[in-house]
This record gives sequence, structure tokens and C-alpha cells, in this order.
Amino acid sequence: MTHIESRDYALQPLTGGCQCGAVRYRIAAAPVKPHICHCRMCQKASGAAFMAFAEAELGAGFSWTRGQPTWFRSSEAVERGFCAACGTSLHFRYVGSPRLDVALASLDEPEAIRPAQEFGGESRLGWLDLLGHLPRSTTEGTTPAAALRTYASRQHPDHD
Repeated sequence: MTHIESRDYALQPLTGGCQCGAVRYRIAAAPVKPHICHCRMCQKASGAAFMAFAEAELGAGFSWTRGQPTWFRSSEAVERGFCAACGTSLHFRYVGSPRLDVALASLDEPEAIRPAQEFGGESRLGWLDLLGHLPRSTTEGTTPAAALRTYASRQHPDHD
């Protein structure tokens, strides 16, 4: 898929969901503020160095198409949506806000929205500077042959 600039988003709705498919969503209005967050809370919520998000309006622009996330209130101000069945981190929102931030990697087409800024720089991990300079390999290239022979993904496909 070609990259969709957020301002050109009206070209098509975006869909996404969790790894097992129990929670699915659709974004029909242009998401805004695509960003990467390095804050320690996002690191802990995802188990990753950072999370990438774009903000969507609840209601007219965003809808659940299968299931609903479970919410964890990670602070007095913030709650995070995830799939109770598989644990996929899906959303972040300020308590009571009419908007939520969708995890870009949970989109069926995660390349569709490109982050435009970074937040939480105080917690940015220094080794991220190595990205682009480390050796790269494919999943098949690093998976033992015996595991490849028995490999069967239980991941929901990137579509409904």
C-alpha cells in the first residue's frame, strides 16, 4: 500500500484490531497528530521502546466493529485499551475525552499513517540511535528449521 498522508486520509477508511481478532475497529474520519511516544508509561504498556499513535474522534469517526477493548487506567488522567483475550495494546485516551489515540501498529495497514512528531523524549532509549545501522534479517532467516516446519500462526489476518 502507498503511504496515506493524514491530510489525505479521506481516500479510504482504515480498519484494525488485535492479534487474535476479538477486537476490531474502523476509522472513517481523518486521524490527527500521528506521533511516537517514548514516555515510560507507553514503554511499560507495550513492552516496547515506544508506541506510535494517531488521534481519532469517537463516534462519527471511529467505531468498534467486533468486540470492545478492556480498559486499564494507567494514571489518574489516562486509560489504555487492550484486548482481554490476547493482550494486544490498542488505544490510549485521556479519561473522559471524546478522542482516543489508536496504536498505529494495530492498523491492518500500519504503513498508512506515518508519525510526524515524537513525545516523551525524556524517556527515549539511547539505543534507538542504532536503528538503521544494525544488521537486518527476515523472520524465516532467524527461525530454526524445526520451528518453521511446525509454524502455524494464530494471528487474525489484517482484514475482516
